[in-house]
Amino acid sequence: MSSEVAARRDAKKLVRSPSGLRMVPEHRAFGSPFGLEEPQWVPDKECPRCMQCDAKFDFLTRKHHCRRCGKCFCDKCCGQKVPLRRMCFVDPVRQCAECALVSHKESEFYDKQLKVLLSGATFLVTFGDAEKPETMVCRLSNNQRYLLLEGDSRYEIEIARISTVQTLTEGFPPGGGNARATGMSLQYSAPGAEGTTQLKLMAGEDANASRRQATAWLAAMHKATKLLYESRDQ
Repeated sequence: MSSEVAARRDAKKLVRSPSGLRMVPEHRAFGSPFGLEEPQWVPDKECPRCMQCDAKFDFLTRKHHCRRCGKCFCDKCCGQKVPLRRMCFVDPVRQCAECALVSHKESEFYDKQLKVLLSGATFLVTFGDAEKPETMVCRLSNNQRYLLLEGDSRYEIEIARISTVQTLTEGFPPGGGNARATGMSLQYSAPGAEGTTQLKLMAGEDANASRRQATAWLAAMHKATKLLYESRDQ
């Protein structure tokens, strides 16, 4: 991939919407697959009362739209300003209590898990029915659109083309608790190819920093997958 193409993928522009300032990809096709579109606002004439507490709107009780769901609320029910990075807002924006709670939880992904995915980790990678796995570093591209796998060979897998994701686990730790993630199985469609291709990522067996990094990457990818499916269902 040339540097010119990479720069075009990552180019962004500042736009103003009714909800606030957003830093969005210059080309819509290069937007993050984890992003959400701005909702249509409920028309003012259709919401004479707060859609949470049923307070009647008047000169003193003003109506506000939640930037995440687009519904109408009074200031008491929609007074929180919370970061909404899945819609690319530059500053925190007004959200209802329910949406603000979801956005707070998503902030952990952007502040923690996304950094892990961008940093990458080392896995034993098997494509399809290949007999031997290849040691490769797997990471998320800076524009969040591709899984990049680099070893003796190099591959790019478009996140939007991943159809199924299964986390592979083993056993349960002594004393109870969750099973430990050891790998991940993905199915994706390659451009111009028929059917789907299976990709399996397995963490190494040695209990060192590389293994811990791989386990953290798998946990972050599991979270990313949930956001990906939510974006598709919007």
